[in-house]
Order: sequence, then structure tokens, then C-alpha cells
Amino acid sequence: MRDADDAPDPVDARLATRLAGLRAERGWSLSELAERSGVSRSTLSRAERAETSPTASVLNRLCAVYGRTMSRLLSEVEAEPAPVVRAAEQPLWEDRSAGFVRRSVSPPHAGLRAELVEGRLAAGADIAYDRPPVPGLEQHIWVLEGALRVTAQDVEHHIGTGDCLRTRVWGPTRFRCAGPDDVRYVLAVVLP
Repeated sequence: MRDADDAPDPVDARLATRLAGLRAERGWSLSELAERSGVSRSTLSRAERAETSPTASVLNRLCAVYGRTMSRLLSEVEAEPAPVVRAAEQPLWEDRSAGFVRRSVSPPHAGLRAELVEGRLAAGADIAYDRPPVPGLEQHIWVLEGALRVTAQDVEHHIGTGDCLRTRVWGPTRFRCAGPDDVRYVLAVVLP
């Protein structure tokens, strides 16, 4: 047990918050969770207040009740993402044959549902995707410069400078540079 002046370990504090959140999502009392998991109410209470670090055995029992692997639970409490992603740290990827440059402005993180991507398509570039990485993926496409044609759900949308297309992706999509000049856009991706 810690002294009253000792702050909890940051991982234990995030784990405590997540465990309390999982119980609250289900509307269970500590007594109900104790019955379901076989872990004492006092141990659960101390773990949810970060007064103690749960043992592997306790976590295993809680993971079974919440239908999670321990790896998944622990990934949900990874360190918080850096609040600022410097331009020099933003991963850049280029597909020269397709005329496409992708900058991950706000890269994905286990603790976040959204990411931001800057896309650049060269004049005449045409990229087709046969399926989304995650069905129902939410996308917001904001054109900063140029014109873009996006086909989603078999509907083609023409979006010009300043326009924004909002869609959920369930099937194939296609991105085409619609003008004589390159197009630069921001793609906000939100997991369902």
C-alpha cells in the first residue's frame, strides 16, 4: 500500500480509470462485479482508485468478465499520445508511380479514434481502393488546393478548394485529381 503522499504510478492511474469505466459502461455495482469476477469488492475498489496495482490474476479475471484479452486492456491504457506532433516527426510516405504523397499529420494511436492525413495527388493521378481498412470508417475530406473527384458508395463527388466531403466508407473508393494542377487535401479518419 502507498503512503498518502505517494502519487500512483501513471500506468496504474490510467488502468484504474479504464477499469472503473468498463464497470460503469455495464452499469454494474462493485458488488455485482465482485460476484461475476470472484475478486473481492475491496480489491476492486482499491484497484479502481489506483490505491493498489492489480495482480496478473486479478486482471485475468477482470479481462474474462469484460471479454478482453489482457493485451487489449493494457493497450487501452498506453501512455497518452503526445499533444503536439511536430512537422519534422510526421511520417511521410510516397507512391511515386501513382503520383501520391501522404503525410500523417496526426498519426493513429490506441487511445484515439481519429487521425489526420494530408494528401497530395499529382495532376492526372487516379487511386482506387477495393475496400476500407475498417468497414464503416468515417472520413472527412477537405480540399485545400485544387480539385478532387472522390467516388464512394458508387457516387462520384466533385470537391473543389474549400469544399469538404463527409462520408462513411463501406466499399470501394476512388480518388482522382480533377484539375490540371495538383490537389492538396486533408483527410480526417475516424474509427467507428
